[in-house]
Amino acid sequence: MTISSAHLIKPHVKDLGGFTVKRLLPSHPHKMVGPFVFFDHMGPAAFGPGEGLDVRPHPHIGLATVTYLFDGVILHRDSLGSVQPIHPGDVNWMTAGRGIVHSERSPDDARKAGGPLHGIQIWVALPKRHETVAPSFEHHPAATLPVVELPGASLRLVAGAAFGRKAPATTFSDMFYAALDMDAGSRFTVPAEYPERAVYLVDGEADIDGSALPAQHMAVLPAAQELTIEAKTKARIMLLGGEPIDGDRFVWWNFVASSKDAIEKAKDDWRAQRFGAVPQETEWIPLPEAPKPPESFS
Repeated sequence: MTISSAHLIKPHVKDLGGFTVKRLLPSHPHKMVGPFVFFDHMGPAAFGPGEGLDVRPHPHIGLATVTYLFDGVILHRDSLGSVQPIHPGDVNWMTAGRGIVHSERSPDDARKAGGPLHGIQIWVALPKRHETVAPSFEHHPAATLPVVELPGASLRLVAGAAFGRKAPATTFSDMFYAALDMDAGSRFTVPAEYPERAVYLVDGEADIDGSALPAQHMAVLPAAQELTIEAKTKARIMLLGGEPIDGDRFVWWNFVASSKDAIEKAKDDWRAQRFGAVPQETEWIPLPEAPKPPESFS
């Protein structure tokens, strides 16, 4: 395979005041990969003493959010009453369904000391029949996730089913999401078990079937082909994919839905604060009021 502009997604980089986010999905023309509608690479950042992450309470509908860290710690709170720190290798899987509110902050002890933060946050669009399920939250420690050990490589299955393993998080569609650590000179074959797949190189140097994949870029793989990743240096890679989602999706702010009406209702509910509150939180992010029609992703 030759990685061309048709297969390669370049990051859109945003500086959030000392904290860099690289956004890979949505993108054009690959707005989704399987059910994955959003992919953010957070950091790496180094907070000084007294500094930290502060994402105030905000709402979601129609999706599941997944946070996976390489370094640092984040404290999750939500309107269900969940209070859960996440550490590297753990999985925080939050199903928004018909509506949930959550915040993400640095815990007090981490904020006091300062330190690194580095990870990936994704959104998985829910199938139409599950868009309005009851919201829920799951935490799965790193030790509970399936691991596949290969010569020079180690793969942790974060969510879904692949490579003969199944991760513990409750998913609603056929998908997989995995973290792959490779030593220099090692190889890993990506099977063709799902029609839509992508490879994201977090750091290091790697080729896909002999074609270089730039760091912090995502390669969308052609269907029905096994492809081989070769690490030229020590490399950290995320693999993701699944079955195509069942129809168009509209995305506006933090809302994902198969209808514009659902987006408009969510906007009205957040304006009126009908989503519910996050215990121990007194702030929230206001609804963006600038006119911006929902985008349709399919």
